[in-house]
Amino acid sequence: MAKSNPISIPVSELRLGLTVKLPLSWTEHPFLINRIELKEQAQIEMIRGLKVQHVLVLAGAELLDEDVPKEEVPIEDDGFDEDMPERDVKREARVAIRKSQKRFLDCVNESRSLVGKLGSDPEGAYRLSATLVEQMLEHLFEQEAAYLALVSAGEQGASVTQHGISVAVLSLIIAKSMDMPKKDMRDIALGALLHDIGKLRVPDNIRRKRGPLTTQEINFMNQHPNYGHEMLSRNGLFPEEVLHIIRHHHEFIDGTGFPDGLSAKKIPRTTQIVALANDFEDQMTSHSIASPQVALGYLFKHRVGKHDEALISTLVKVLGIYPPGTLVHLTDGSLGKVMMTTREVKQPQVWACNAAGGDPGLRILMNEDVSIDRVIKIEELSEAAIRVLQADAPISYYFAALEA
Repeated sequence: MAKSNPISIPVSELRLGLTVKLPLSWTEHPFLINRIELKEQAQIEMIRGLKVQHVLVLAGAELLDEDVPKEEVPIEDDGFDEDMPERDVKREARVAIRKSQKRFLDCVNESRSLVGKLGSDPEGAYRLSATLVEQMLEHLFEQEAAYLALVSAGEQGASVTQHGISVAVLSLIIAKSMDMPKKDMRDIALGALLHDIGKLRVPDNIRRKRGPLTTQEINFMNQHPNYGHEMLSRNGLFPEEVLHIIRHHHEFIDGTGFPDGLSAKKIPRTTQIVALANDFEDQMTSHSIASPQVALGYLFKHRVGKHDEALISTLVKVLGIYPPGTLVHLTDGSLGKVMMTTREVKQPQVWACNAAGGDPGLRILMNEDVSIDRVIKIEELSEAAIRVLQADAPISYYFAALEA
């Protein structure tokens, strides 16, 4: 039987279940290849954003309505380039990191907008927060396997909104690894985004203080979960599960946390996940640990019995042996900073230079006969290497935009 010709349809008629081909060069779209099986609504929105008028349907045409405009395209002259060059993995990694960075900044701006509306327009703030959560979930589920990229807002210290997004990303990737329901993941994301909102009621001279806090200042700071819960509960819009996260994200399962000293049985898994992600991020800032690998070590050493062991193991799994932001020494003598998690946990993508800060560039260790020799501290770097690697920049995370 002769094989039927493909058909061309308007992008307005795209729907889940189709397999389509884009009328674009592989360099002109964000997908890994230009044949895409439409499994997520986010894929359809991305294609519509490319401003192409038509796509070629390779499979699933039976899902289309009878009245959908179709044009049969001869196979021998379908107008689509069949040839695709050998994968440029370094370019794909650059695109992924750059796209993750843009998405993170977009989320920061949207989060700031919703925080600004909490007092004057709580319903508008809630709508914005729900939209932001759905957007993050779409980004999380774009790839079957989720990876993390190192991102930054370009500021010296992480704001409440930046920190909230990074904690939400870590919490969501833990939840996805544990196959949690989407409903729970929405609660986790929203609670994580707003978990520190109560800090906005803490005076700046306490919240931004670099030195040790006095006992009185610590007591004031420790009230921020109560402040946040009060701010968001008064309008009756936010679910109880979300409010629980906001009030109890500093609780420990052994009952030694605050503000209420809850034990494991009274702390839902959703709250426990956000509490762990928040604790991990706090170790990279509050104690000047900086290195995410050292922060993981701190959790193992000082948080025994305070977080569920299964959750800590999952966090280690999603961050990898060398979490993004870790400073490393390579077997060829180069220095680097891990930029993205990969399948090959010992050979991630790194931004690297030599000891004097020269020859900077993105290195794809999977493509080289080079691996990580050891983790290093910032004190081991020259001033030039610190500048090139941005070794002293705050560490935040977002989902890697493309599978590398």
